[in-house]
Amino acid sequence: MAQEGTVMEYDIKDINLAEQGKKRIEWANREMPVLELIRERFKEEKPLDGVRLVACAHITTETANLARTLKAGGAEAILIASNPLSTQDDVAASLVKHWNIPVFAIKGESTETYNRHVRIALDSKPDIIIDDGSDVVATMLKEYQDHAENIIGTTEETTTGIVRLKAMEKAGVMKFPSMAVNDAQTKHFFDNRYGTGQSTLDGIIRATNILLAGKNLVVVGYGWCGKGVAMRARGLGANVIVTEVDPIKAVEAVMDGFRVLPMDKAAETGDFFVTVTGNRHVIDRDHFARMKDGAIVCNSGHFDLELNLEALREMSEEPKTRRPFVEEYRFKDDSKSVIVLGEGRLINLAAAEGHPASVMDMSFANQALSTEYLVKNKGELEHKVHVLPDEVDQEIAGLKLKSLGIEIDELTPEMIEYLGSWETGT
Repeated sequence: MAQEGTVMEYDIKDINLAEQGKKRIEWANREMPVLELIRERFKEEKPLDGVRLVACAHITTETANLARTLKAGGAEAILIASNPLSTQDDVAASLVKHWNIPVFAIKGESTETYNRHVRIALDSKPDIIIDDGSDVVATMLKEYQDHAENIIGTTEETTTGIVRLKAMEKAGVMKFPSMAVNDAQTKHFFDNRYGTGQSTLDGIIRATNILLAGKNLVVVGYGWCGKGVAMRARGLGANVIVTEVDPIKAVEAVMDGFRVLPMDKAAETGDFFVTVTGNRHVIDRDHFARMKDGAIVCNSGHFDLELNLEALREMSEEPKTRRPFVEEYRFKDDSKSVIVLGEGRLINLAAAEGHPASVMDMSFANQALSTEYLVKNKGELEHKVHVLPDEVDQEIAGLKLKSLGIEIDELTPEMIEYLGSWETGT
């Protein structure tokens, strides 16, 4: 449903879902005390006053509370979906109705609609872009080069997006600074590991209702997301196998007690496969051919291209939907079938609700403070990928501990002096 008027334009599924969405947004807010503290400060100080902002993100209850924080800080924000299957339609409706925030996102929207929303957002001539996968930034650099010169900066929350941003930096096409939110310690140590770990398995279980205990579950990639998935899968009794291309991460997986195999061999063994690499075709044609009948494949990396679904379609008959978010690909020679969950898109958001609010509390605190940092340092930052200063990371962690009622020790003056000296030894 599209709406145009004197007050606001938006494109959502159904405005009548707003009341349900408001309840869920408020429920999530109970688990986001750090962001709430930032929102209260933003409300008083207005550090984003007059800033036009586009946020390309998963339109979830947690993102809604980030949007509320940005608006409290004075920003004029537009929200668009970063993934066709991650939008929660009731949340989108509530943001429009209750907080007067324009949203262009519909769960299940086509690629054409997604691209149209990206261009609507860029036509607003934003000062700052909050991106999730760097699609908006890439589109701006390709199609909106004149306005790119005027951008204050961008923030990026995903490993995939940062890889793309660093490629832009290396190619010399970056025209503004970008904050690598994903590289903040209070983001990837917690969001990627604990958030992705739990929510990925939540999505798999909701989609399939299959017991994981005793099954062989292959985790493709042992970065922070892979570590989280492997840890949680083991906790549910799965036999976890890890595949890696990085020898250091492979050694780490072995030391953590997991079996490490090359993908060719893991493909023959796995009952479940979860990709979390941020790379292309990590499960490819030959891997699908080696899988056992009924193998279940899903992705928890940002883009669905981690799976070579084009090759799978060529190998198979027309896929059949067996349950919501469950499609069976029967091979043309009728030898076996492979099951793909959530169309190969982020399974934790396609079939479940994404990360729990308590872990997104720190991630979105990073987003809010990175946005403030860009505004405060307008025109002073190099046109490259930056990490939020360590003291801000420490501040977020401190606020999180405070919200949990946990106290920790502080360095004494003597300890500080010792850490800054070289003369004292044995």
